[in-house]
Amino acid sequence: MVEMMKNPFFSFPDLENEYPSSYTPLLQDQISKQDHERPRNVQQTSNKGLLLTFSLFICIAFVVVFTGSDHSSMSPVVVIDDDNRPSLSSPSEKLTPIIPRGVSEGVSEKSFHPVSGDGILLFPWSTNMLSWQRTAYHFQPQKNWMNDPDGPMFYKGWYHLFYQYNPDAAVWGNITWGHSVSKDLINWLDLPFAMVPDHWYDINGVWTGSATLLPDGSIVMIYTGSTNESVQVQNVAFPANLSDPLLIDWFKYSGNPVLVPPPGIGAKDFRDPTTALQVSDKWRIVIGSRFNTTGIALVYETTDFLSYKLLDGLLHEVPTTGMWECVDFYPVSTTAANGLDTSVNGPGVKHVLKASLDDTKKDYYALGTYDSETNTWTPDDPELDVGIGIRYDYGKYYASKTFYDQNKKRRILWSWIGETDSETADIKKRWSGVQGIPRVVTFDKKTKTNVLQWPVQEVESLRHSSVEFDKVKVEAGSIIPLDVGTATQLDIIADLEIDSKALEGTIEADVIYNCSTSNGAAGRGALGPFGLLVLADESRSEQTAIYFYVAKGIDGHLTTFFCTDKSRSSKANDVGKEVYGSIVPVLDGERLTMRILVDHSITEAFAQKGRTCITSRVYPTQAIDGAARLFLFNNATQASVTVTSLKIWHMKSASIHPYPL
Repeated sequence: MVEMMKNPFFSFPDLENEYPSSYTPLLQDQISKQDHERPRNVQQTSNKGLLLTFSLFICIAFVVVFTGSDHSSMSPVVVIDDDNRPSLSSPSEKLTPIIPRGVSEGVSEKSFHPVSGDGILLFPWSTNMLSWQRTAYHFQPQKNWMNDPDGPMFYKGWYHLFYQYNPDAAVWGNITWGHSVSKDLINWLDLPFAMVPDHWYDINGVWTGSATLLPDGSIVMIYTGSTNESVQVQNVAFPANLSDPLLIDWFKYSGNPVLVPPPGIGAKDFRDPTTALQVSDKWRIVIGSRFNTTGIALVYETTDFLSYKLLDGLLHEVPTTGMWECVDFYPVSTTAANGLDTSVNGPGVKHVLKASLDDTKKDYYALGTYDSETNTWTPDDPELDVGIGIRYDYGKYYASKTFYDQNKKRRILWSWIGETDSETADIKKRWSGVQGIPRVVTFDKKTKTNVLQWPVQEVESLRHSSVEFDKVKVEAGSIIPLDVGTATQLDIIADLEIDSKALEGTIEADVIYNCSTSNGAAGRGALGPFGLLVLADESRSEQTAIYFYVAKGIDGHLTTFFCTDKSRSSKANDVGKEVYGSIVPVLDGERLTMRILVDHSITEAFAQKGRTCITSRVYPTQAIDGAARLFLFNNATQASVTVTSLKIWHMKSASIHPYPL
């Protein structure tokens, strides 16, 4: 093991802001020769009359275009020829303006903006390309739109997942609760809808909610409904038959809504109740909201889940973080590896407060202490408070929700992984959105500043054939292809060591490095980047880089970054090509470790056992099916890297189909 230098890590502000990266080659010396000659500057004329005439001509032309054309005819249409080759239906087929779905209704925007600017052409996706994008072992319904996970629980031998679903289309709207069950969190059976928008208090959507399992064995589901006037209210529903382990039938309380926005809270700023926690003989739920631009968490108390009292003060607030939605609040043990029931508090317990920020569409969490007497939560480190410190995931990961799995004594995290392609493509492929692989959440006993997230052990049941590589040395500026066959469904675990001499000999390296603004994997530094290229074709014209980057200060302190670079992930123009990432703490004596789940159009990457995680949606046009390849790379200028251990498993597909009722 390479002796790592002492590197106390600094607490940096959020460094993962997403900026599109240019489509640049990985290695500068592999750039093909191109004609870089630019047009010569044309000398400006001083003839003001000519300029005025030209301007007038342009104005007239614009008037003619915008008054004489049928705007509906400009909708993009992609045609598939008989030989399955895609073609554009017209030479003016461009990306249409994004419809901001959900915003006017009072929820976070449900439309992704993959690109900005005018004149972006839609890529002519073929049926085969779009079919390949469907995941093989991530949960997703058979068709149409899906977003937030709702009310997850374990009941009578079955894991239950409810989720926001549009039964009519692959775009947000008509939100209904889908319902699926599983014995192992991986293979799923689809059940009939649990709840549909059919009352005045939820006619505009059965929105996010949480389940609470009571000591007497009963279940209460509290959810947000959007009324006929688009007011956000809280409603209660119960299983119709507790003896049914599948919980197929649900009924809504006749006295709904049980909560309406309190004075001072906006009609569209009151949503997403948490699982209830018990304090003495009463129960408390947390609801997200805001005061102007300050994100807040309200707490209500109840004894019967039908009548509620708003407690004085706030659980917590953080200025400038905006509306808090999908708030989660749960305990973690600082001494044991097992999870804790939501109501546990006391010595050896920290509380995680998490909020999904409506303004940025990112999930932030913080560790702290909950005082049930004063009903306040205090962060351990104010500089790492909710919304300004640590994120669950630095990629595409939102509206997450945990539940306590009493079956295996663990805390499990679900999250919606939205698309980062065009809405036009989603409509054509007839689906949008997946759920991330469920993760087990534990307190990081080493850093004591964050939680660890790791895929549930059950996903390993999908592993079949495997390939192993040991002690592979990757020289600076080199790429090594890995012979693993088709590389679209993989589970990869890699341990890496950077050359100790180069590490010690480097005086200063990239102290101001930032994953998102440092040219991605193409940006070469003394001690990085290095890692793997996934979903790459043979020539690497398409590739997604997942990598470490080490920065060293003059004082010898090391800062390690973990990043995912999508800038070369696809030749299509109408998809997101962000570079994601942030700092990952690496302690003395630790090797660099990463795990990557590859499942067609999604990758989930975990550094240092889940201290930092990055989920990405990827839409290659060539690196699909049998053309997908895997590479090791080291784009550092001074340090070689040894991959001490590399294990790669091909993954079987999960079984997801309707329950045979």
